[in-house]
Amino acid sequence: MPRFHFHITNGERDIDYEGTDLASLKDARQQAVLFGATMLRDRPELVWREGTWRVEVTDCDGCLLFTIVVLAIEAPQLDRRG
Repeated sequence: MPRFHFHITNGERDIDYEGTDLASLKDARQQAVLFGATMLRDRPELVWREGTWRVEVTDCDGCLLFTIVVLAIEAPQLDRRG
């Protein structure tokens, strides 16, 4: 069973050294979404810290397989409101 690593990048990088055994790449994609959603549900301020929050998924050799990006952009009007 392949092992996938779910790293968080938000200005700093939180490396998943242990990884998770999953049956397929499809399962890793689903797990990445659930993992990210749970983390942001519990700590929504993480998105606003750097404006970009990522889950980067690699295989056991460190090869990047895919990335989920959450991007926070404030509207320019907020600057004018003072």
